[in-house]
Amino acid sequence: MSGLVLKLAPKERILINGAVVENGDRRTRVSILTPDANILRLRDALHPDEAKTPVRRVCYVAQLILSGDADPNEARPQLLSGIEQLSHALSDADSRKTLGEATEAVLADRYYQAMKLLRLLIPREDRLLASARLS
Repeated sequence: MSGLVLKLAPKERILINGAVVENGDRRTRVSILTPDANILRLRDALHPDEAKTPVRRVCYVAQLILSGDADPNEARPQLLSGIEQLSHALSDADSRKTLGEATEAVLADRYYQAMKLLRLLIPREDRLLASARLS
């Protein structure tokens, strides 16, 4: 058996091809066998109002692809461009490595992995923005 295996907490919600699905009262494992299904854990989702910083905006583009609200062929160039722009601002070795892995994930059509990697940069971005406001 191949495909995506989701481990869901009680009452956890996921979006599958536009439908919100809520888990029951117990932990569950769900195997998604259909390739290219649009799947997004709602706990990982950004609200559109939260997409106000560069990293969050790029994460949001990946999220739109995952939710099925954006055509991957149209959004992929925007996503790659956003990652490239982030690489100019986040030039430390860890960020560069994460951005490189996110680029590879996008090129392999692994948008959930790309979003997950990009979300790792949000705390760093928050620290940089906070220190810039203090200056």
